[in-house]
Amino acid sequence: MELSPSAHVDTFCRDRLPPFEQWPELLFDLPGLAYPARLNCAVVLLDDVIEEFGPDRRCLVTADETWSYADLQHRARQVAQVLVDDFGLVPGNRVLLRGPNNPWLVACWFGVLRAGGVVVTTMPLLRAHELETLCEISAPSLALCDHRFLGELATGVPDLATVPYGGESADDLVARCDAKSGVFAAVDTAVDDVALIAFTSGTTGRPKATMHFHRDVLANADTFSRHVIKPEPGDLFTGTPPLGFTFGLGGLVVFPLRVGAATLLVEQASPPQLAELVKTFGVTVLFTAPTAYRAILGAGLAEGMTSLRRCISAGEALPADVWHRFHDATGIRIIDGIGATEMLHVFISAADDDIRPGATGRAVPGYRADVLTSDGISAPDGEPGVLAVKGPTGCRYLDDPRQLTYVQGGWNLTGDTYIRDADGYFWYQARSDDMIISSGYNIAGPEVELALLAHPDVEECGVAGAPDPARGMIVKAFVVLRAGVEPGEATAKSLQEFVKATIAPYKYPRAVEFVDALPRTGNGKLLRAELRSWARGDGAR
Repeated sequence: MELSPSAHVDTFCRDRLPPFEQWPELLFDLPGLAYPARLNCAVVLLDDVIEEFGPDRRCLVTADETWSYADLQHRARQVAQVLVDDFGLVPGNRVLLRGPNNPWLVACWFGVLRAGGVVVTTMPLLRAHELETLCEISAPSLALCDHRFLGELATGVPDLATVPYGGESADDLVARCDAKSGVFAAVDTAVDDVALIAFTSGTTGRPKATMHFHRDVLANADTFSRHVIKPEPGDLFTGTPPLGFTFGLGGLVVFPLRVGAATLLVEQASPPQLAELVKTFGVTVLFTAPTAYRAILGAGLAEGMTSLRRCISAGEALPADVWHRFHDATGIRIIDGIGATEMLHVFISAADDDIRPGATGRAVPGYRADVLTSDGISAPDGEPGVLAVKGPTGCRYLDDPRQLTYVQGGWNLTGDTYIRDADGYFWYQARSDDMIISSGYNIAGPEVELALLAHPDVEECGVAGAPDPARGMIVKAFVVLRAGVEPGEATAKSLQEFVKATIAPYKYPRAVEFVDALPRTGNGKLLRAELRSWARGDGAR
């Protein structure tokens, strides 16, 4: 396998790709996946759409303003000018983005790519030490940060050059852009130059950096979106996943813009607020997690979302009961799916009459999927095994030995236990590792343990996922306190607040149980299977 000549002057990413023999098998046999050798996905998603539909087409919508495709293109070009002229960005430099879902975050994303940079979009909820770790791994040369979210970044990475946006300061990115002409020729990147680094929670507590090419950004739109969602130019998308999640990046930016549609960007919305936004703005395509669909049903608001024609669910398994209740209330068949940061987006799904409620679906056109035994062979139908997938996208960790675990025999192994039925439908059973999926968020149990262990009252602890009717799962911590510390509600609250202040708040343990000892092997290793049994309530103590 050979890579195209790179446009990257800074070769950090290409130098840290895993060896070819550790890559998964890549498939490009689906029509529409034959991309040219030179490709900048920002140009395809903006310039090419403008050429087809015109510049004045609605693109980004908020409660207060609307940007046309021309507006976004102009702002992205200005951002690229600022990066290159004011900060000396060269192709291949990484740029960290930090902020909630709004038009300027999208303009920054496109501006970095136009300048030939590599985007590192982060979750706005991340705390200082989490940002420090991400920067240690990805080595960004610059950060573009919403002015409201500067504090944690400055604390975690004080030496990183940072440009705020959306504020009133003289050095604000918006003011800098206003001083630029907006004339900027996009860098002629290679189809396999790295476009973005996305982070996924690691079950060891250290996140993994996944590298995705310019062609990968388009490939998910040309597989899952084109063949399953089937968006139309007149659609208005919205949803709750942050753009720092690849689920949000695809569903709220790449998929709508690939077809000339528009997206309603929401910085934060509860399920009832989301339902109201759908109704007010006439949203037609909705991306969110099963938890939100359940809450909308519980509030009696589903019937009012009459403009919707497509609802997409991912992040955690969609219960059949939620699917049936939502269908009864709206007539809409929720499209379930499973994706992975390593794969960039969804690779198993089903729509319309192909849906079997309770099943995740079948392999998306362009992908192949299987269920493998512990010996790496295909499991018989009806027998559980590890979900394996291959397609036009695949896992490429940045300089990480865990590449050898995720990719085996040409397959990407997702860490999920599934059953495949005789008709090729895949049925989710459980996670195969220590990942906890709560309200669509992936939370690594060991990361929460490390945060708890930093509290002076904690002697040792173990974290597992506990079933929860509203969130699917919650993080539950089993804590052994230091001598002299009294267990009780006040202590539990103190630990919870400490974790919220240490790592992203959505990761905190919603349940804390104090125990005398944790289940361990003879050599002291934590028995995680037994801990998970405790959390389920079916394990002996």
